Amino acid sequence: MMIENLVSTIIPVHNRPQMLRVAVKSVLAQTHRPIEVIIADDGSTDQTPAVARELVEQHPDIVRYIRHENAGPGPARELGRRIARGEFIQYLDSDDRLLPNKFADQIAAFRKRPDCLVAYGITRLVDRNGKVLADPFKWTSREIPELFPGLLVDRWWCTHTPLYRRSLTDQIGPWCDMRWSQDWEYDSRIGSLGTKLVHCGTHVSEHVHHDGVRQTSSASWTTDPTRLRNRVQLMNVLWEGATKAGVPQSAPERQHFARWCFAIGRNCAVQGMRPEALRCFELAEFSAGSAGAGRKGIALYRLLFNTLGSGIIRRIESVVQRVRRRPGAATMEQSFASTSPVK
Repeated sequence: MMIENLVSTIIPVHNRPQMLRVAVKSVLAQTHRPIEVIIADDGSTDQTPAVARELVEQHPDIVRYIRHENAGPGPARELGRRIARGEFIQYLDSDDRLLPNKFADQIAAFRKRPDCLVAYGITRLVDRNGKVLADPFKWTSREIPELFPGLLVDRWWCTHTPLYRRSLTDQIGPWCDMRWSQDWEYDSRIGSLGTKLVHCGTHVSEHVHHDGVRQTSSASWTTDPTRLRNRVQLMNVLWEGATKAGVPQSAPERQHFARWCFAIGRNCAVQGMRPEALRCFELAEFSAGSAGAGRKGIALYRLLFNTLGSGIIRRIESVVQRVRRRPGAATMEQSFASTSPVK
């Protein structure tokens, strides 16, 4: 049963007891009411369950706790989503924070724009002590009307930046079980619907840079077969979403995406991952289109891989890496690279 005006915040957590306290505190500090906090424990093995139960005892009318065996952040968020009762849905990773005005400002933006199903604002990057490292972070200060075509370049906000209408999260369905980039996959499904976004114009959240483990930390995205398969899965979803959203062939983001798919395909080829490599080359050709500058090169590379196998591809790639100096002209700047550092 949905409760009107209620904001349900879902916090997936795995072995982060102290960070969890801070994350929950940032939700409790919201000026908007009513709220609920759902702590979705992804099989923690330390003091996290005890801290979560303590938070429930301290705030029994607001905080709820649910747990399952470790399955990754996507299934943990889905565990919380299924029991959420709010008109609005907020996802918050346990190592990040919301600013007190977030819900009030974003709901006010929703009221002004009933046609929009996602509201967002400005996120800044901070260290664990709250020192601002970059402001704004990613593209969160820009007023962007839809998720595509930008998602073909980067996930240009953070998981905690947007606030979703419950009707939208019900429509797109459950979180996937991808271990990495599951939030990007989620937003791709939202973007595929041509969902309208509204910017509230204020700072709403803080992305925390810390020494602990993040999903993207120390990731061997170019050599690890498991991560490469995950990346190929993401490429498929992004291309499907962009196609449904009607991203035109003339969009420069498509040419960027083509180069990205080609690079991942070459990484897969070097690792001898034939189906994945061929699929990436196919996606690269599709997204480049008939007039794409690199289409012939992609086709030639695929022919070499099909004919000569991964052995010769490894030698070719070693030469390419030695002579490469800079990205090609079709490569666009990703959102984290355009972040404004605080001096």
